[in-house]
Amino acid sequence: MVKSMKRSGQAGFTLIEIMVVVAIIAILGAAVVPKIMDNPDKARVVRAKSDIASISQALEMYKLDNFSYPSTDQGLQALVEKPTGDPEPANWSSGYLKALTQDPWGRDYVYVSPGENGDFDLLSLAKDGAEGGEGFGQDIINGQ
Repeated sequence: MVKSMKRSGQAGFTLIEIMVVVAIIAILGAAVVPKIMDNPDKARVVRAKSDIASISQALEMYKLDNFSYPSTDQGLQALVEKPTGDPEPANWSSGYLKALTQDPWGRDYVYVSPGENGDFDLLSLAKDGAEGGEGFGQDIINGQ
């Protein structure tokens, strides 16, 4: 008795079908990835602006208590521990800031008093770490 050797239909994908799917995924990836990749940089800018606003508020409280902002030499450390030097704080109290933080790119915030933009300048040099810049490398400055 001879068994009939019929080949049953095999289920599966052809090479062309797989290539079409890979091409569609590549096109979607090319459209979506750039939008997702900017989000960490946008988040860093938002955090830097928030930090600058908080530090600026602490500087305003310092000025209310001591009648002037800390000098550039005293720096932002004057918000954490009582500074020495001129101008000597008349009514310094702890609690302006618990600790100084670095900007989201791991650098210290730049503080200058008196500043070009008013009573003080407080800024982050942003992604590029240099003054000026464009896009995500543009400096983030108080009051802007």
